[in-house]
Amino acid sequence: MTRVRFLDPRGELSAEVEAPAGERLLDVAQAAGQPLEGTCEGQMACSTCHVIVAAEDFAALPPASEMEEDLLDLAAHVSRTSRLACQIRLTEALERLTVRMPGAAHDMTGR
Repeated sequence: MTRVRFLDPRGELSAEVEAPAGERLLDVAQAAGQPLEGTCEGQMACSTCHVIVAAEDFAALPPASEMEEDLLDLAAHVSRTSRLACQIRLTEALERLTVRMPGAAHDMTGR
């Protein structure tokens, strides 16, 4: 299980959940009520699930693909540790993961 902490754009804790290995961060975030739209439903055709991974957790993730990097170029408030939540799969080795919603997060699904 991975303890996932979600921070709002100001860096304040908005939710903390435990999620099993194999889960996609986008699905975990949406189930926890986080403002990630995921318009393309994880098909890596948009950047509406952009999150900023805590620096101390970033190195534990596999590197982003070139396609993910290209989509992040389209996202607002991108940082050095930005990733698409649809591309992050939780693993047994990942004990914790803290992500912050970017300042421009907007959920058009009404969740």
